[in-house]
Amino acid sequence: MPIQRCCPEAAVYDGDLTDEATLFKALADPARLTILATLARTDHEVCVCDFTSGLELNQSTISHHLKLLKDAGLVESVRRGTWGYYSLAPDSRVRLERALASLLPEKVLA
Repeated sequence: MPIQRCCPEAAVYDGDLTDEATLFKALADPARLTILATLARTDHEVCVCDFTSGLELNQSTISHHLKLLKDAGLVESVRRGTWGYYSLAPDSRVRLERALASLLPEKVLA
């Protein structure tokens, strides 16, 4: 016997949100948000050593966070000697805006 409903059944969104989930998962840590915010506010590349001292995390933890952001396509890097230098990927803002808009459109038409 089905459960009696308390209200009309809602239509559950059935779009594919895999790409959006990947982006938001990459952002789901305060250190990664700090890294992304730092890169968004500078005109030059940032050395991994700056994140290590600024976030008070060890180098391997910072590298892990940077790898997740890079794998999500939000940051880019270049290696110079033993140091890695990071910058915001050119399309990061657009990709994040699209991801947010797909979840929370300004006007939802039924």
